Amino acid sequence: MRLAAALPAALLAACGTLDPKVDVAVVPAPAIETPPAAATPGAIYAGAAYRPLFEDYRARLPGDTITVVIVERISASARSTSSVDRAGEVDASISALPGLGAAKGLGRASARGAASSTFSGKGATESSNNFSGTLTAVVTGVLPNGHLLIAGEKQIGVNANVDVLRFSGQIDPRGIQPGNTIRSTQIANVRLEQRSVGQQGEAQAMGWLARFFLNVLPI
Repeated sequence: MRLAAALPAALLAACGTLDPKVDVAVVPAPAIETPPAAATPGAIYAGAAYRPLFEDYRARLPGDTITVVIVERISASARSTSSVDRAGEVDASISALPGLGAAKGLGRASARGAASSTFSGKGATESSNNFSGTLTAVVTGVLPNGHLLIAGEKQIGVNANVDVLRFSGQIDPRGIQPGNTIRSTQIANVRLEQRSVGQQGEAQAMGWLARFFLNVLPI
């Protein structure tokens, strides 16, 4: 009776595992390193929150946003060719012996050898990466030299699949263009991650049984 009662529950759990529910994760906002407020004894100017009056808005302080135009095109290729040839030949015979002269049958006393060696090798590798998109990131900190640390994330869920895009890096404020935008090629220490969670991601992943045989097979 207990076995019969536990069987439906096990079948329901198995069905839930075969068709898992994938939701857009609610990620908390990145930690923002806010510098301590400087003392302003009656002065109008506050260096910790200074923004020029006659300037287009641009990211400057922790918590500000900036639009990153992701343009990553990387291509690399390498080719190598090597060839080695070696050949040798030896031919020796006896036509006469001291005191005997040219004896009959000495014409067969000969030796011959030949050897050759050939080696040829070729190698080629090629890699290409093309990524484009737009992401709005948040300034998480300001370095002593004025550079900005940014981090941003975007998640898009459609049906049973969620596409996740994460970006982080270090910005020189002088590279910020009008409209508060900057190209990813002008950002240092870039960390870019794009992955798919759900049915599409599972379809592109190798199954656990195939990975097992791939690890144990000697060829």
